[in-house]
Amino acid sequence: MEGDDAAASRPLSKWRSDFSRAFRYYLDRSTPHTTGRWLGTAAVAVIYVLRVYFVHGFYIVSYGLGIYLLNLLIGFLSPLVDPELEVSDAPALPTKGSDEFKPFVRRLPEFKFWYSITKAFCVAFVMTLFSMFDVPVFWPILLCYWIVLFFLTMKRQIVHMIKYKYVPFNIGKKRYGAKKSPGSSSIMSKD
Repeated sequence: MEGDDAAASRPLSKWRSDFSRAFRYYLDRSTPHTTGRWLGTAAVAVIYVLRVYFVHGFYIVSYGLGIYLLNLLIGFLSPLVDPELEVSDAPALPTKGSDEFKPFVRRLPEFKFWYSITKAFCVAFVMTLFSMFDVPVFWPILLCYWIVLFFLTMKRQIVHMIKYKYVPFNIGKKRYGAKKSPGSSSIMSKD
């Protein structure tokens, strides 16, 4: 009887391994396509929101999803090494004008941020398929509490950014490198 269980588990194990390998392959191929990945996640989020809207329920699931997304956002906006907490040999943020420039390294990289958000929306969507997760609550209270939590957390994060003079985005930063004019060419023309 033990031999039958082992024989039955081999195809399942092989299928799981093949599926995992194929999933990882397509996930790796999606890495350079940032805009496409985020558009796909936005589509998944819209499907989830429509599901919750038309079912008129699962507000506790949505609240938990909101708290988790807020936690991910804080990790995405935070530096890898927090200057308040620890001193490390890893790249740290410059705190004075005379400090050496060190690039901003996120605690949660963009790809992991995207992947975690997408997984969260998918798990939340699957949870809306089971009525045991539809706990009756007064949703305006949850929404108000989440908004207050969001603004207090973002205020603390922005104060931290101002105090340690870092901007976790590339918007408005100088780009060093020569821009090629539209008429210039790297191939020399024959005269």
